[in-house]
Amino acid sequence: MSGSSRPLPGRRPAGEHEVKGLAFRDERDDRDEAEEGEAPPPPPVAAGPRVGWRKLTFLPVVLIAVLLATWLWYRQADLDALSRNALGNGQVTKALWQHVQLTVISTFFVLIIAIPLGILLTRKAFRRATPFAMAFANMGQATPAIGLLALLVIWLGIGRRAALIGIIIYAVLPVLSNTIAGLKANDPTLLEAARGIGMSPLGVLARVELPLAVPLILAGVRTALVLNVGTATLATFGGGGGLGVLITTGITSQRMPVLVLGSILTVALALLVDWLASLAELLLRPRGLEVGT
Repeated sequence: MSGSSRPLPGRRPAGEHEVKGLAFRDERDDRDEAEEGEAPPPPPVAAGPRVGWRKLTFLPVVLIAVLLATWLWYRQADLDALSRNALGNGQVTKALWQHVQLTVISTFFVLIIAIPLGILLTRKAFRRATPFAMAFANMGQATPAIGLLALLVIWLGIGRRAALIGIIIYAVLPVLSNTIAGLKANDPTLLEAARGIGMSPLGVLARVELPLAVPLILAGVRTALVLNVGTATLATFGGGGGLGVLITTGITSQRMPVLVLGSILTVALALLVDWLASLAELLLRPRGLEVGT
């Protein structure tokens, strides 16, 4: 038939040849014919910068503008003797430095408590203790911060130690719950594959489980940081200092400049800490977890 693809007698298909009476076909020609209809692989996409210039500049510029406006207003404000006493002699710098110390120290202890505890509670031998640990952490955050601080002051006395313990207890939950959730969300097949190539349990944890859980853990750390900045304002009721001193002085003495300055500095510090944590969240995220890489 005319429509048949069978080769004519005496002629061989393209790429086929005869050697000593035997027919052979060139495998290279077969590969070339198979690849003719395939599209070429797309070129590799270069990874772009993780942090854009808007992310780096927008919030700092806004904070600088707000703080500059506050400083100009403060310089022009008519302060009485009580306001000058509350804001003068380095009291603002002292309160701000105490607030930063409370935030940094409490966050450090939250990290060294919550992340190892979260790792431990996801191990097979300790999984049964997870509900009890989560219940305790939930109870710590469900308790009103001022009530928790009052109980700690009654137990430990007035001072920074009671304030720090209260802030730590209040901020453990986000980091602990996110660490457990991040480790539990890992694909079991990836963990099994890592064990299959001979990695030790510690190696699987350090090189597979924790890198995959980094985004959720960092989100919990970011939440804890902002919580610590806000809760540290209550440290003044336990003798811990901080910007809460300015806020309570402004409220009790009805001095608006003192109250406004303390409140603006607290909000600016919280926004700055959240911005720094968001940068760390972007920069520490493993490249392989980014969409489009």
